[in-house]
Amino acid sequence: MSENVQSAYREEQTKLSTVLEEIGTQLERLRAIPVYTGHDFTEQVLEAGREERRQRLMKSEPEPYFGRMDFEEAGKNKPSALYIGKAGLDNLEPGSLPIVVDWRAPVASLFYSFTGGEEKVEYEAPEGIIGGEVHLKRNIMVRKSELERVVDTYVRGSEEPAVSDEFLLYRLGENKDNRLRDIVSTIQAEQDQIIRADKNKALIIQGVAGSGKTTVALHRLAFLLYQYQEQVSAGKMIIFAPNSMFLDYISGVLPELGVGDIQQRTFTDWAAKLMDVESMLANPAETLDLWFGEAGGVAPGDDAPGRFKGSAMFRDMLDAAASALEASGAPELEFSPWEDAVLPYETILHWYREEYKHYSAAGRKERVLARIHRWIEMELKSVKPESLRKEYKKKASAREKAYAKKWPDFSPLTLYKQIFGALKDTRGILPEASFAEIPASIIKSTRADLKSGRIREEDLPALLYLHQKLNGVDGIERFDHIVIDEAQDFSPLQVSVLDRFVRGHSFTILGDLSQGIHAYKGVHSWSEMSDLFGEHETSYHALTRSYRSTMEIIGFANAILAGGVQDAIQAVPVFRSGNKVRLIDFGTENEHGGEQMVTQAIRGLWGREHKTVSVLTRTQTQASKLYEVLKPIFPELNLIDGSMTQYEGGLSVLPLHLSKGLEFDAVILADAGLKQYGESEWDAKMLYVGCTRALHELWVLHGGELPKFLHDVEAWSEVGLPE
Repeated sequence: MSENVQSAYREEQTKLSTVLEEIGTQLERLRAIPVYTGHDFTEQVLEAGREERRQRLMKSEPEPYFGRMDFEEAGKNKPSALYIGKAGLDNLEPGSLPIVVDWRAPVASLFYSFTGGEEKVEYEAPEGIIGGEVHLKRNIMVRKSELERVVDTYVRGSEEPAVSDEFLLYRLGENKDNRLRDIVSTIQAEQDQIIRADKNKALIIQGVAGSGKTTVALHRLAFLLYQYQEQVSAGKMIIFAPNSMFLDYISGVLPELGVGDIQQRTFTDWAAKLMDVESMLANPAETLDLWFGEAGGVAPGDDAPGRFKGSAMFRDMLDAAASALEASGAPELEFSPWEDAVLPYETILHWYREEYKHYSAAGRKERVLARIHRWIEMELKSVKPESLRKEYKKKASAREKAYAKKWPDFSPLTLYKQIFGALKDTRGILPEASFAEIPASIIKSTRADLKSGRIREEDLPALLYLHQKLNGVDGIERFDHIVIDEAQDFSPLQVSVLDRFVRGHSFTILGDLSQGIHAYKGVHSWSEMSDLFGEHETSYHALTRSYRSTMEIIGFANAILAGGVQDAIQAVPVFRSGNKVRLIDFGTENEHGGEQMVTQAIRGLWGREHKTVSVLTRTQTQASKLYEVLKPIFPELNLIDGSMTQYEGGLSVLPLHLSKGLEFDAVILADAGLKQYGESEWDAKMLYVGCTRALHELWVLHGGELPKFLHDVEAWSEVGLPE
């Protein structure tokens, strides 16, 4: 350890002791104040503030900060040492600088954006642009209140080379457990730009595998809550993720950042509950095994049910159907509750079309029928004698019910059934020509599903679109911000629907087109998303640097893209080297060769330094069969399927599509042979997803011949088991 490093370490050890003492002092003062449990509102607010500070101090104590930046503001004659942490820590002395600056504060942006050099820098603060000079940038690792590491990434005037990647590489080299962790201490400049972007825009983020896009989106939520605390609330934010297990995997990040109450759902669960159709949902595993079960197929086209039902064309058809139903409105009948009492059709139509035109169609129907009921009550008051009034009231009640049944049903499911012919359009509202472009195969299969009382995930966006068209969106259902993860698997219609549930187009839409393995329902180009918004309502960002895997694994995965996917964006790895990828042929003679080789591969990887090892198969059925074979040999093995709500870590076997978004210390691809994966672009994307789950080690098993996009991987791989 050099003298400069030793000096920096001693300096930071002294500083840490001082900060920890201050945290202890402030905690002691707060704990000395009796907790208020009364009913006085003012005192309740004060107590809530004190409890929030108690919790923040206790959370800060093990790791009060992670960085230091010495910044000399323009017009001042010396730099100030600013310590950056997950939570701010105020100095109780009036007029003093904070002891720790919150990472989301404007000045902290310099810690992430500054990469060296002696040029002047600036940041945007509420009071305007503030400029100055950076004298020192230092990464500091504190764990359990103990100083572990000090790395200077910039020292002004120093002749020693910058070591800006040393701290990052140190953190990346750590093994993973069963949870995604925050990256607040290692946020890179391009990631910070996304995190701090304006709220009222739809951010579209194309991020290669391992670029940290999910984590960046979660940090963006924490930033928005800090920056716009008077305009947004955590309870009005939502994250849409691909499955419940992935939600569990990312669940620790926001609490680590001091953020709670943000909703985390799958689109399917949220939409089905909103419309109360959970019991009608078909098992998604049927669709998944249908699409992933065959190798060598052609990637689904626009006539695939999910692609068509999620398209802008189908949205226009739904618009036409909803508009036709809304226009049909009030039945062309006058209403007579009894003889000599008549409410003209023209009056009813005026109420529906004019007086209540600002309501949804269903809302207008409700209000018109309520107004008719009030009109009946008013008319009854003039009827005499009492005996006649009772007779008229009984007759009016029966006629009122009969009249209400003549109104159209504004249920989205009813209209959807009529569109596909699963329910007869008795009023002749929907012109058949409007739906002539729906492929016959889709009409046939959807009609059969609907008649049997079953809806599929691909139907939910359309049903929800009709729901908001016919029923409107309640204010309490609107969000301040929406995050869509794995957005390449969303359809344009899904995003179009969600745009009606969020204020100001406030989205963070993130994904990777090269991981678009759900091509039967997702987008093939980001323009399908951006075209939904106005010219100045979107912002596109590309994250091309991968922080997850070693150079060898990234090189191997890039070779797959180069050989199998047109115009794919390749990942740029950080300089972290490891073992070459293992290509292991288990042959085709022995029908159990693959199972035996997987067993050997697990023995070669599990139980060493790796905490998480996964075996990836093409389908859920294959994963289940392999699990039955391996479980007696490896009792600790976990089987992961679509019903899982938690990822337990350790040793697991799972279908490739469920691995998206997850990462493991080591990955074993059970069979990447030509028989399993074929040579289509879709197959290449699936193998790319599987390979890029690995952080440190990747073993690719195959029975016989490999797909063509695995032919040019010699530079990154070795053949056979290690000696």
